[in-house]
Amino acid sequence: MTETGMIHEQIDTIDALMAHYVAGSLPEPARVLVRSHLDMKPDNCSLVDSLELLAGEALESAGETAIADRDRQLQAIFSSAAPVAAQQAAKRPENALFPQALRDFVGFEVEDVPWRKRLPGFKEYSLEFDGCEVNLMWIRPGRALPAHTHKGMELILILDGAFNDERGRFGPGDISIADETVDHRPVAEKDRPCIAFAVSDGPVKLTGSLRQMIGDLIG
Repeated sequence: MTETGMIHEQIDTIDALMAHYVAGSLPEPARVLVRSHLDMKPDNCSLVDSLELLAGEALESAGETAIADRDRQLQAIFSSAAPVAAQQAAKRPENALFPQALRDFVGFEVEDVPWRKRLPGFKEYSLEFDGCEVNLMWIRPGRALPAHTHKGMELILILDGAFNDERGRFGPGDISIADETVDHRPVAEKDRPCIAFAVSDGPVKLTGSLRQMIGDLIG
């Protein structure tokens, strides 16, 4: 894995992802994905504020504070309110779908995406980035993607609409975290297209039965 890849062995929850974001260890596309998530769900900025505060305190007290004390401090920080980050979260212009960080990264809004059809009911726009596969995705309402697992880490931020899989529902602002332990078949909800931003550091591996796979591929 290149130095721009994601450390997927350590990213299995949103909290772990936020910790990597605060530590600055995510590749740029993944950092943009997390920043966009925080713009869409500013209430979650409190966790990032807490981690940044804890990191600052740990640096100041390096060599002087016991691990148990840091754990106690972390519990105290997480139990306190942190409204400042939520107030400072970037606000999207009215009628804009993409958060500011994503617009800055891709260079346009959703109506200007040069989509390419990959499958019936599935369009994609790929961006070049060393060490990562970076894509915008458009999934037709009710469309099921082929069942698959991952040969690496995949992060998907839902921008509009929603999809459901074996783990539950992912709606606007939610992040799906998937790796080789996740075998799923995302299905877009029927009321509107699902539009998402995806970052991965490895290819997918199709896992469904031949009959299901053919049905999903022809849509």
